[in-house]
Amino acid sequence: MKKIHLFVAIAVACMWGFNFSIIKLGVSEMDPLILTGLRFTFATFPAIFFIKRPQVPISILAFYGLTFGVGVWGMLTLSIHLGVSAGMSSLILQSSAFIGVLFGVLFLKEKLSMTRKVGLFVSILGLALIFTIEDGSVTLVGILFASFAAISLSIISLVIKKVTINDMFAFVVWSSIFAPIPLFVLSFMTNGTSGFNMLMSNVNYLSAFSVLFQAYPVTLLGYFLWNKLVAQYPMSTMAPLTLLVPLFGLLGSVIFYNEQIGMTKLLACLLLLSGIAIGLSESLIQKIQLKTG
Repeated sequence: MKKIHLFVAIAVACMWGFNFSIIKLGVSEMDPLILTGLRFTFATFPAIFFIKRPQVPISILAFYGLTFGVGVWGMLTLSIHLGVSAGMSSLILQSSAFIGVLFGVLFLKEKLSMTRKVGLFVSILGLALIFTIEDGSVTLVGILFASFAAISLSIISLVIKKVTINDMFAFVVWSSIFAPIPLFVLSFMTNGTSGFNMLMSNVNYLSAFSVLFQAYPVTLLGYFLWNKLVAQYPMSTMAPLTLLVPLFGLLGSVIFYNEQIGMTKLLACLLLLSGIAIGLSESLIQKIQLKTG
């Protein structure tokens, strides 16, 4: 992996990690599904009027938009609303890292070296520790919704690998149009008009900031850059890098919400970081050998 691409991936992971705290800020002000629906509304408009639709079948755009908007972020935002802390939600979502590698092996016929297998195993141990935490930062129902989001995230990574996309920014913009209405409908089906009434009465600069931050830097810029890298590098290379997200997610939760980091959480973070280092070490060694050979 080129150094500049590694730097971009880390920067995106940092932004995404801190975004979990921004989501928590938003759900304190409005219905979680409406919050996510507004995120994708602004990610689509007005950009869609100035960007030509990518040469991708409409079915792929719709599938990606629904899976990404509803499956990943609708469910993840709902998990935060249901009692999972910003830091822990970011950890749970990153189970998509080893799910993504598994999908890569099963559907893309990618090969895993022993080094990467060890790295993933170490990372999985770190993620497994979250189920032993009893400090009130997770709830069972919240974990279930966050886990569904993790599976959805792995599915869209597989879509990016299987489909030829020439204009990734246009793809993100046009696929986002399929997310808002289903999210608004789900909110109405579960809570009636209460969420919309809350939105009208609670609009303020905090809720506006949460929506716009998620729409523009996180969704449009972040996923444009990340999907470009996913299309270029194997899932077995990109998936471990997503494990940086929970480290930044926990840091943001500590800074903004004073989340306590006990020994269990600290050990989980260390295992995750170790897994990333092991997984990337093979690529770095191969690059050095090519240069010196």
